[in-house]
Amino acid sequence: MSLYMFEFVPAQADRSGVDNLLARVDKAAAAAGGELIESQVTRNHERVFTVVEAASRDALRAAFDPADFVEASEVSGPDEVRLVGAELDQVKAARPAAGYLVEWDFPPDLDMDTYLARKKANAPKYAEVPEVRFLRTYVREDMAKCVCLYDAPDEQVVRRARDVVNTPVDRLHPLERQGDPR
Repeated sequence: MSLYMFEFVPAQADRSGVDNLLARVDKAAAAAGGELIESQVTRNHERVFTVVEAASRDALRAAFDPADFVEASEVSGPDEVRLVGAELDQVKAARPAAGYLVEWDFPPDLDMDTYLARKKANAPKYAEVPEVRFLRTYVREDMAKCVCLYDAPDEQVVRRARDVVNTPVDRLHPLERQGDPR
């Protein structure tokens, strides 16, 4: 089984619209023989990031056909991702809630091995910003970007932590805190 990320723009950008979208995502994942692992919803309900575990990208593409997804005005994915900084069993068991999601669009010359070595070398530096807790990263296998999740008191602390590990922030999203993200 592999992990795949989808990004959605809800057709209705409020709690009800997101709930409807997430219910549809859960059903589509099951129809594809997969499982919804986690969802992160931006605080303004304008974007939803989901991770699905499934055996087949083709089955996911069929189950998540944008033409059939009336709950979303935009569907991006499935993009195969690699979980870094956490174990999948831990994420499934605890579904740790994040406060902030950072997107980093990778430079074209960065490869997976170089990225992973850099991440490992820089990870101890997070200790210089103790008020932020790095939770996990999903790295797209096509090396287009990564999505990093943090628990922090505010956006400035997240930016400071990213500076300490010398890693850019292309987009930073405050997240809705719901405990269980489903």
